[in-house]
This record gives sequence, structure tokens and C-alpha cells, in this order.
Amino acid sequence: MPGQAPVLEVTNLSTQFRDKHRWKTVIEDIHFCVYPGETLAIVGESGSGKSVTSLSIMRLLNPRQSRISGSIKLAGQELTTLSDKAMRQIRANDIAMIFQEPMTSLNPAFTVGEQIAELLKVHQHCSHKEAREQTIELLNKVRIPNAQQRFDEYPHQFSGGMRQRVMIAMALALKPKLLIADEPTTALDVTIQGQILDLIKTLQQEEGMAVLFITHDMGVVAEVADRTLVMFRGHQVEENTTEKLFAEPEQYYTRMLLNAVPKLGEVADSHEPIKFPQLEEQSGEPIHYAPQPALLEGQLPLLEVKNLTTRFPIHGGFWSRQTAAVHAVEDISFCVYPGETLSFVGESGCGKSTTGRSLMRLVEPDSGYVEFNGYDVRSLNKADLRKMRRDIQFIFQDPFASLNPRMTVEETLIEPLLEHGLATKSEAKKKAADLIEQVGLSVDMLRRYPHEFSGGQRQRIAIARALTLDPKLIIADESVSALDVSVKAQVVNLLMDLQQQRNLAYLFISHDMAVVERISHRVAVMYLGEIVEIGPRQAVFNSPQHPYTKKLLQAVPVADPKRRHLKREQEISELKSPIRDLDYVAPKRHYQQVGEDHWVMASAS
Repeated sequence: MPGQAPVLEVTNLSTQFRDKHRWKTVIEDIHFCVYPGETLAIVGESGSGKSVTSLSIMRLLNPRQSRISGSIKLAGQELTTLSDKAMRQIRANDIAMIFQEPMTSLNPAFTVGEQIAELLKVHQHCSHKEAREQTIELLNKVRIPNAQQRFDEYPHQFSGGMRQRVMIAMALALKPKLLIADEPTTALDVTIQGQILDLIKTLQQEEGMAVLFITHDMGVVAEVADRTLVMFRGHQVEENTTEKLFAEPEQYYTRMLLNAVPKLGEVADSHEPIKFPQLEEQSGEPIHYAPQPALLEGQLPLLEVKNLTTRFPIHGGFWSRQTAAVHAVEDISFCVYPGETLSFVGESGCGKSTTGRSLMRLVEPDSGYVEFNGYDVRSLNKADLRKMRRDIQFIFQDPFASLNPRMTVEETLIEPLLEHGLATKSEAKKKAADLIEQVGLSVDMLRRYPHEFSGGQRQRIAIARALTLDPKLIIADESVSALDVSVKAQVVNLLMDLQQQRNLAYLFISHDMAVVERISHRVAVMYLGEIVEIGPRQAVFNSPQHPYTKKLLQAVPVADPKRRHLKREQEISELKSPIRDLDYVAPKRHYQQVGEDHWVMASAS
């Protein structure tokens, strides 16, 4: 921005970490500026050095295990030579940081109001009354409803989106010159993400502060950033205005990142799932794949669910009696056919994951009928349930949490076969070798442990394990939401390849609408434990009927920089609580057919 002095000026920044007896360079020769009122986005995949760059600027790295060279100037003041005490003052007053997970920064033992007020009392020497008034004003500014009442509530009483708002209020309390936002929306649902992005834009306009926005989501970048810097393996790949970078990327890696971004609406006219562009192509141009074969007419469902209800009791009082219940899944019905992908979408707490777990009886449903592959699931004894579970497998969001760190990949893959007595050890090892190659990894990786793999590779191992028993249905619970954009594309393509080869059915649980649009045959939208709309992918995305479905689709970030100054003006609210009193009677829902196999919740009686 000509004529303006930069708020932050970074020159030749390099950071090294101690690795046993040598120093390993993690980021090398990074340089950029951020001006008043401007947003600079730093993008790249996990391990590219984005977060290390921000921690280096804040000087939050352990000085015994790291060393920083180069220049970091904040409003003309060199930060690399400041004493620890002076740097603490800078962090308190001039730079603020918002992290991906607000609970790492909020103390669960204190109310949110106390935590913000404490900052004001220590650094601005306010009285208790002044600090409370200013804190309530800040909570109002970040659009937290009933701020006066919520001042006295604890972090666990807030949803993820509202906790992130509290973090933003805390960051803005001392009116910083620079706000560093490190993946602040990655863990949030699409509607909450939209609200947070709008909020940061509004507050930036009001306060005139500079924002350094770190993310791997190119859709978010397009909506918030004036300029964008792309990083890869610790190096700066290219930097440009966001509009120019999206329109004319100079480097192959940037083109690859942009091509891998799932764009809502780009496959909406297709009746069938469509793969992501092939990332290995050096041209960087998208490649379009033929759609999958259509589902056969008159096919019997593989999974049939009628009036499924799952509630969790809440106990309280002196005798720990049940006082209420969480209505996690409330009277839902649907079918899944062989070779079909049915996706469940909705915000956290809507009942998607509980639905998946209820089908396998990982949690016990309260009522309803579940028939899978000829089994009446709810009436099965322990032995039959174990047998049924061979045909239905789960892929979880975090593969590291679901893989045993003490077992090699080979041991992980052969265990189910040996446990069910389906193969000898040599046969199991041969099958493990076949599976590892089928998911795009090499046989020599079988001897490694989970910690020796990247997140995307671990998710491939989890997929291989799910395939070990040749299941007919796989429940994928947010199985790609934690992955970088290019890895996400590879894993989704792999799932679609496997579906074609094995005629697999998927129950795909996600809040990523753009991925859902690519992978699904049909889509079910959930809200507060109920299905509010269900139908063919094309119908739900092209012609959404329920207000909540429209809200979900409207909130999806679009990888188009021309939308940067648009605001969704969404109503700021938390997902209503699914907790009900014991005497609560759920209303009977009616569904209206609005198209071929397309149903929407009409009314309650």
C-alpha cells in the first residue's frame, strides 16, 4: 500500500529447530509486509511452516530448542533484539493471536468475563467495575448474545463458535496493531465459520488493524485476504494480490492448491459423484472423470432405518437421578443401497455421528428398527453382532487416535483377519500387502509405525484397515475434514475408486459441503437430531427447500476473490440445545415430497 508504513515488516526470516545434535531449518528466507487495515493470508499445507512463521514473529518458540535469524519489525521496532520483558509488553499491547482451538487459551476454572477483565486490570490498570463494563462492551462487539449474563459463564458453557468469539474479544481487548489468526475457523462448522469470517472483516474495518491470517483453506483465503503468500516446505513460493494469485498463479504448486479446492456448484449438474482433478498432472489443469454408473432400478436397500431414536440420560441432584435427556437422534428414517453414497451434513451436535454409532450399536438406540444386510441389528446377540460388524466398518476423523501406536501397519491390518479366524497368518500378510498397495502406499511401509506417517497417509492406513474384512458398508465420520486440501482430494478420489471396484456403500458424515457435493449420490441434512431434508445430491444442492439447508449452503466459503467484501449478514445464534426435560414429548414430523425421491420436513403436529 503506497505511502503507508507497514505495521509488520518481515525480512529474510529463517527459523531452525534443534534435532538431537544438529540444527534443522524449518522456514528459510521469508519476507513480507502487512499494512494498516490490510489482511495478508499465509497459505500452505501442514508442515509448510505457516504456524512456525507466526510463532517466530510472536517469539513464542522455546529459545533453547530454536533459533531465529532475519528481521521482524512491528511499527518500525525490531522485535528480534528485544528482551523477554519488553517482548511480553509487545504481546500484551500491540500483537494479539487467535489459535485454532480456543480451549487451549481459555482457563476452564474461570468465567470468560473474568479472563478478559483480568487483562484490562493488569495492563490498563482499570478498576473492577470499569473492567467489567469494558468486557461486556467487547462481548457485545463480537456479537455474543446476552453479553451481560454470559460474562459469568464458564468456557464449557459456550459452543465452539462462541468460544472463538470470546478469544477474538480477548485478542481485541487492548486494541492491538496486528492480529494473527492461526487457522481460526478450521475446526468450526460452515455456518459458524461464515459468522467468524464476517466478524473479523467487520472488526478490522472498525479498528483499522492489520491481520495476518494463516490457513490451508483457499475458499477462506479468497473471502478474507487482500494479499496472499503461498508456502511449501518452509519456503516462500509466491506472493501477490489475492485476485491476481487466483486468476494467474505463477507457480505449479499454487496452481495445484487452487485446482484441488472443491468449489460448490461445479458438479451440481451431474447426477453422479465426480472425482477431484488429478493432482499429479504437471499441467495443473483440471481433469474431468466419467461419472460412476447409476444405481440399479428396483435394488433392495443394504441398510434400512426406520424411526431411529437415540437419547443420552443426564443425571443430577443428590441421588444422581435422571433429570433430563439429550435427544441426539430423534425419529429418523432412511435407506442406503449397495454401491451408493448417502451423506449426512449439519453442524456439530446435530446427531450425525451418533446416527453412525447407533447403526453399529457402538451406542445403544432407544427405539427404532435397523436392518442391515438381512440382520435385524437391534435384536442381535453378542456373537451375531460381532459377525454383523464384519460387513460394516467405521473410518474416524482422527486416524492417529484410532491406530494403535505400538503396532506396525502390518500388525494393524492382519489383526482383524486373525481375530475373526478368516485367514492364516501368511494369508493375512499377503492380504495386508495387497491392501496397502490398493490405498496407494508401498509394501515396505508395512513395517513402520503410525507416527512415521503424515496425516493423509495415516488416513489411507485407516481405510485399508476398514477394507480388511471386505465390508459392504463403510461409515466415514468426518474422515477427510482434518486433511489438507490436496490430501483431502486424494483420499476422496481413493474412496470413490474403491466404491467402483468393490461396490461399496458409504454413509459419509461431514460438514464440508463442497466435498459432500462431489462424493454423494444422495444427501440428508440434519438439524437437532432430525432429518430436515433428504434427496438426490443434485436436487438438494440445486434446489434446497428447507431454510436450514439454504443457510448451510449460503455459508460455504467460495474460492472467488471478487466476493471478498461481501458479507453474509447471517443471524448470529448458537445451535439450540438438544437437552429436553423427562416429560418432553417429541412432536410428530411430517415430510412433504418436493421432487423425485426429494423430501423436506413440512411441519409438526
